[in-house]
Amino acid sequence: MPKTGQRRDSKHRILHTGESIRANGKYQFKYIVNGKPKFLYSWRLTPTDPLPAGKQPCLSLRELEAEIGRDMASRLDPTCSNMTVSELVARYLKTKTGVRSSTREGYKYLTNLLAKEEFSTRNIHAVKTSDAKLFLIKLQSDGRGSSTIKSVCGILRPAFQMAVDDDILVKNPFGFELAGIIYNTEKTRLAITRQQMYQFLKFVHDDCVYWKYYEAFYILFHTGMRISEFCGLTLKDLDMENRVIDINHQLQKVSSGNYEILPTKTNAGTRKLPMTDDVYQMFKSIIDSRPADLPEVMVKGYVGFLFRDKDGMPEVALHWEHRFQHAVKRYNEIFKVQMPPISPHVCRHTYCSNQAKARMNPKTLQYLMGHSDISVTMNVLRTWGWMTPRMRLSDLKSLTRRERSLRKPTGRKFWTSGCSARFNQNRVNSGVHVRFGNEKSLNLETIKLKCYFWNKRSKIALKRGCYVD
Repeated sequence: MPKTGQRRDSKHRILHTGESIRANGKYQFKYIVNGKPKFLYSWRLTPTDPLPAGKQPCLSLRELEAEIGRDMASRLDPTCSNMTVSELVARYLKTKTGVRSSTREGYKYLTNLLAKEEFSTRNIHAVKTSDAKLFLIKLQSDGRGSSTIKSVCGILRPAFQMAVDDDILVKNPFGFELAGIIYNTEKTRLAITRQQMYQFLKFVHDDCVYWKYYEAFYILFHTGMRISEFCGLTLKDLDMENRVIDINHQLQKVSSGNYEILPTKTNAGTRKLPMTDDVYQMFKSIIDSRPADLPEVMVKGYVGFLFRDKDGMPEVALHWEHRFQHAVKRYNEIFKVQMPPISPHVCRHTYCSNQAKARMNPKTLQYLMGHSDISVTMNVLRTWGWMTPRMRLSDLKSLTRRERSLRKPTGRKFWTSGCSARFNQNRVNSGVHVRFGNEKSLNLETIKLKCYFWNKRSKIALKRGCYVD
C-alpha cells in the first residue's frame, strides 16, 4: 500500500520528492542550489508520455532531473547550463584587469570578431573538441590569418578553462595544439643586407620627396629602437652633451583616437642608448629644423615631441609605416633591382643583424635591443640567418686553432713504470698547483704526502692515473 499523503498526477502516478503538477498540467521539479530554490518545468513526466497538442518539444521532467543529478554528482554548477560562448568570453575578459590599453583594444577586436560568428551563440555545454577544431578551420577558410586565429584561440582556451575550474564544464574543448589544425600564413620580417640599407638611405637622401625623412630613417636603422619608442622621444630624452638617448616610455594612438603614454614593452626596454657621431648629427639636424610655429601639445605630462603633424600632435607609428611603404614603392618604380619591403621594425631587425655580424657581445646586443632575455636575441638572430657561410668557416677555423693550442705539449715529459706526467718545469718550481684526476688542485707540500713517488731533483709528482698541468 502506498503511503498516505503522496502526490499523484492525473494518471495516478506517484510523484517523487520535489515533483509537483501545476494547475495548467505542467510538471514542476524544485531543488536547492547554494541555499536558493531552483525549478525545472516540462509538459511530460516520463519520456514515454505524449506531448500535449500545440506544445513545443522538450525533455521529460525525469530526464531533466537526471541531468541535474549528473551535474550534482560531478560537482558541476547547473545554474550556468544555458551560458553561451560569447557570455563565457565576456565573463573571462572581466577578470583581465590591469592590462594595457593596446591589449584592451585587442580584446575588443576579438570580441567583435566572435560576435559575427554563429559559434558564439552556441551553448558551452554543446561545444565538443571537434566543434572547436572545425570553427578554427572555418576561420582560416574565411581568409583569417594564422596570427588572428591564434589570438582567438588565446582567449577561448583560457575562457573554457575558467569554466572547467568553476565546475561548469568537465573538459576544455580547446585543449589541443594548433599545429596540426591550421597552417601558418605568417610572413617573417627579414632584415635587409647592409648594402641594401646603404642603397635605400642614399635614395632617400637624394630624392626630392622623401629627403625630409632621411634623418629619421637613418636613426631607426642605426639605433634599433622600436617605432613606438622613437615616436615617444622628447627633447628631454636626448642628452646631447653626453650623447645618450634615454628610452623610458612609448607613445601609441588607440582606436578611440586618444594618445597614450605607456611604459616600455618590457622592463628591459627601459635603457639608455649611446649616440654614434652620425646619429648625433642626425638628432642635431632634427632639433635645429624642428618647426617653432606649431603648438606644443602635452600628452600625459610629456611635451616637446620631435615629430609633430600640422596640428601639433605627435606623430605615431602609422605615419612612419606609410612613409616607408611609399618610399620603397617609389624606389622600385625607378630601379630595376627591386627593394624588399621595409618597415620600422625591419630597421630594428637590420640593426640587430648588422651588430651581430660585427661580432658585438650578445649580452651587449640584448641590452641595446631591449630584450628581456638573451634567448630572444639569439632566437631572432637564428631566424634571420645573420651568419654567412664564410663567417661560420672562420669561427670553425678559430675554434680548431684554440683546440690545437690546448693539446700542444709544454715543458719536459717524464716517463715512469705505468704512469706519465706532462708539465712545465718553471711552473712547478714557482709553486704551481697540480691536479690529480678529478681531485681538487693540490700544492706541492700536499703532493709529497699523497704521491707514491717523489723526485726531489726535478720536483715531479707522478702517480698512476694522474697528470700534472
